[in-house]
Amino acid sequence: MADVDLSQSKGKQKHKGKKKRKRISVRIDMTPMVDVAFLLLTFFMLTTSMSKPQTMEINLPPSETKADVAESNLLTLRITDDFRIFWNIGTEKPTTVDGSAKKDRLINLGKLLKDRNRANPKLITLIKVDGKAKYIDMVDIMDELNINDITRFSLAPMLDQDKKEIGTL
Repeated sequence: MADVDLSQSKGKQKHKGKKKRKRISVRIDMTPMVDVAFLLLTFFMLTTSMSKPQTMEINLPPSETKADVAESNLLTLRITDDFRIFWNIGTEKPTTVDGSAKKDRLINLGKLLKDRNRANPKLITLIKVDGKAKYIDMVDIMDELNINDITRFSLAPMLDQDKKEIGTL
């Protein structure tokens, strides 16, 4: 582990009247410490569980599938690139979700979704996100749907006609 060298140096003394103290040199063997460090490293590498990516399962219908839905059962959400949320049911005029910050709008959207789905259990939510919007905005909307146990929803791109309806084009 450790080694102490007590040998005297065989050199000339510069000062004749003074005796030099014996220097004791200590040599520490680091091999056991390195062994323990690597043992701990391999132990923690082998015993930790790797985190799995969090995903949301989405069931996609076959391509070019069309379904007829009554307008009274369709809630349309339109999300702009600056995260303004507009909603309407059927052919009503789109209304904005109140809130000064993104968090406030999401809270108000959750309340709106819960109330509308409680009033009409057959309600289907159509989400139209602007192509210039951030990906996290769509994820936040889908999280809000998931939190409020809304399983009947569909995603669609926002068209120019939708932008005209909400007044952003």
